[in-house]
Amino acid sequence: MNSIRVRIGVLGLALLAGLSAPTAGTAAAAGTQAAPPTVEEQRLDRAVPQEILRRSGFDAPAARFARDLVAAHSYAQARHVVERTGSALWRRAVDRAQGRGPAGGDLSRDDDRPLYWARLSMTREVRTWEPGFGLSDGQRGALLDALERTSRGQTDIRLPQGKGTGRILVTGFDPFTLDRDIRISNPSGATALALDGTVIETADGPARVETAVFPVRWQDFAEGTVERTLRPYLKQVDLFTTVSQGRVGRFDVERTNGAWRGGFPDNDNVSRTETVPVADPASQPQWTTTTLPYAKIVAASTGRFPVYDNTSVTEIPAGGTQAVVRPDGPTPGSTARAGGGGDYLSNEIAYRATLLRDRLGLHDTLPGGHVHTPVLQFGAGNTDPATGSVTDPEFVANRLDIIAQVRTILKVAAGSPVTG
Repeated sequence: MNSIRVRIGVLGLALLAGLSAPTAGTAAAAGTQAAPPTVEEQRLDRAVPQEILRRSGFDAPAARFARDLVAAHSYAQARHVVERTGSALWRRAVDRAQGRGPAGGDLSRDDDRPLYWARLSMTREVRTWEPGFGLSDGQRGALLDALERTSRGQTDIRLPQGKGTGRILVTGFDPFTLDRDIRISNPSGATALALDGTVIETADGPARVETAVFPVRWQDFAEGTVERTLRPYLKQVDLFTTVSQGRVGRFDVERTNGAWRGGFPDNDNVSRTETVPVADPASQPQWTTTTLPYAKIVAASTGRFPVYDNTSVTEIPAGGTQAVVRPDGPTPGSTARAGGGGDYLSNEIAYRATLLRDRLGLHDTLPGGHVHTPVLQFGAGNTDPATGSVTDPEFVANRLDIIAQVRTILKVAAGSPVTG
């Protein structure tokens, strides 16, 4: 992860210049509107992402994508390349995490970071690409959207049909706070890769788990990525759980979610401080609640980390002006300032998913909510982002333990009636 050798094709810029790509003048004549890389994509130039890609073999699909995109001679061809490659990237990441196919390098298979950085390599290619044919801003945006959705598993959800096998839907997140430590991995994303398509044995019989991963960007959420992904499936599943990284040394089942964005910068270093923007804001509640069987989950022995039923929120009481912490949940008529899961995108995905559940009329029948995992920590002696290595045995062991405990939590929750 720490050698800044930019190989041909990983970022694609040298490749685009050297494979008979159209000149800037040709692109301009065709009316294309290439854009500069985003803040998130610019981090690719650092040594750590390059090491992660190299040590997992995920530099190879990024290089092939660059070549295939240059070879596209129409929007239709480019769309085919994007959808095919995005889907293949997701399947490759899932297969690697679950022990199928080559590891591609010495980075542990449970690592979620190769998928994250390979996806950014590809979105940067699409964003900066100057094709030799007319490509409107809308078409480029559609290519980026298709690449995001396919490479995140959002178009790969395959629920079993008929009776006999339960259906569980789980979501995870990309790594975040990368300017603090670019080595960061997100155990919720790793969990999504490890569990996608697997079957767990529950008290009610076998249940298939399907997963998807979401970006850590305010704008994507405002544009409805959560609702678009989950809406087709919530009426079909028996349980859903949004998952993200939370506090040090503990799991939390978040009892209450709040309709507030607290402004912490996202992966593009964009801040938003506002009410969570949703469709039909006139009917938008300040709070939503979990229907996961939190008491049963907390009481069970699920792994080495303690699990808490977190009931705390921050609110502005009815008639008040100052935010106060309520350890036992919101009071009537209050305005949300933080759910149990905070005021960042963890809280927001929980709020959006449970609001969607309620608007679909499933509050009383569908168990669903949010689980916060422990913070994934590096081993002692490897905590300095400037000098530390990209992985270590304790880091890997912690991630594997978190993944295993999420799986057991799902096993406990499956087949239980709704709570709340």
